[in-house]
Amino acid sequence: MKNLQTMKHTAQKGFTLIELMIVVAIIGILAAIAIPAYSDYTIKAKVSEAASMSGPAKTAVDIYFSEKGTLNGADSNDEVGISLPVSYGAKYASSVTVGTNGVITIELRGLPELGDAADKTYTMTPESKGRSALEWSIDSVDMPAKFLPKS
Repeated sequence: MKNLQTMKHTAQKGFTLIELMIVVAIIGILAAIAIPAYSDYTIKAKVSEAASMSGPAKTAVDIYFSEKGTLNGADSNDEVGISLPVSYGAKYASSVTVGTNGVITIELRGLPELGDAADKTYTMTPESKGRSALEWSIDSVDMPAKFLPKS
């Protein structure tokens, strides 16, 4: 009789199987959302590394514009005063090149960690809009917009 009374007074401790299954399902749903978002975030960071390599070219085009007052003639790396694009490569960017009217073209390497951005190209186009400083717009024909850096 004493054992029966002590068994009634002890409370059950721990989680039920249903509670554990609900927690596992919630973690699975969160992982299904977070992993693709994290993957996109890391690819965008790698593409932005390539954009940071364009700093010397952007500065050279800005100086060319401030000295000449126009972007006409800013058609090559030599015209704006920077060395050959081969010297402007990085881990994820194969080249940074200044083209017609100061448009900077950035070519990415074909690395698997770049995902959908591998072997893609994007451009940084300067616009004066009647001001003394240039504004840059970034565009790509073949790269998903979600990977493009901000201007």
